[in-house]
Amino acid sequence: MVQACLVCSRVHRGSLAAQAAAADMDKAEKPSPSAKKHVRLQERRGSNVSLVLDMSSLGNVEPIQPVCTPRDITLKFLRTSSHMLRKQELQQHAQSLAQLQEEFSKIPPNFVSPEELEIPGHALKDRYKTILPNPESRVCLRRAGSQEEDSYINANYITGYAGRPREYIATQGPMLNTVTDFWDMVWQEEASLIVMITELQERKEKCVHYWPEKEGTYGPFSIHVQGVSESVEYVVRDLSIQLGKERRKVKHILFPSWPDQQTPESAKPLLHLVSKVEEALQTAASPGPIVVHCSAGIGRTGCFIATRIGCQQLRDKGEVDILGIVCRLRIDRWVQGQVPPWRVLLGAKAESRGLGGM
Repeated sequence: MVQACLVCSRVHRGSLAAQAAAADMDKAEKPSPSAKKHVRLQERRGSNVSLVLDMSSLGNVEPIQPVCTPRDITLKFLRTSSHMLRKQELQQHAQSLAQLQEEFSKIPPNFVSPEELEIPGHALKDRYKTILPNPESRVCLRRAGSQEEDSYINANYITGYAGRPREYIATQGPMLNTVTDFWDMVWQEEASLIVMITELQERKEKCVHYWPEKEGTYGPFSIHVQGVSESVEYVVRDLSIQLGKERRKVKHILFPSWPDQQTPESAKPLLHLVSKVEEALQTAASPGPIVVHCSAGIGRTGCFIATRIGCQQLRDKGEVDILGIVCRLRIDRWVQGQVPPWRVLLGAKAESRGLGGM
């Protein structure tokens, strides 16, 4: 009887010990609330487990692609667009301008915002506050001074036919406070020809009278009028510009019969202007760019440049890429904002048998 009690006592104590051990194991497996909080804090900050998961997930991420900005898209369009027209096709389009008008309306303007010109005080030298030069191709005056604002003029170099760099300078009509800058640019670039396609006044001021009647001084430059010849369509002045002891010849052609923001009623006068420019270049005193301006330097200016390039292309190849010409011009300056150039080129085909047998 005593032995049986002893056995029962040992079994009971063994059971209690087993229960206590099991309780200790459960306690070890179930962390305390503070421990759980600590683990969550680690995971939120980045534990080893979370780092492993993040690293393993990288293989499923698509490769990063370059992002095209609106300016990138615009420049790609301007650089690649083309629609070559043969002489026969030009004649067909003369009957209906709908397709050309649609093409023209899709050309992005490559507009320059004021934020892109980080030049203090440039607005004082802009005739129109929303028409600004492209920063990549703008003309910088080197003699004006050491300050960046002294180098500013609202003008751009324009690429010519067959990719000839800086064949033109497109600029705004000079203002009272930019006349000296204008002549500074003419001298710096060794320009021998200025084409002015505007009246001084067209309901309001479009350009100041920046040349003298006979002689005048503009900053360090002395300008002399050596001869004037007039026709129904344009006025040609032979000028001499002097700086110090050096004197150069410059021809100034004024073409006033093209109203602002309108298309010429006939292509003939503009084609005659193109012919006159070709004639003047034959005797040019220097190989500098042709300076072209209207009032803003975008509408009539761009149309004249496009017309001359188109005439050269028609003469050399028997076909013309009007879309491509306008697009390439807009890379350099926001030109052709108002006047569609194809109307003049259509007139060039329909009305002119000159210009090199075009």
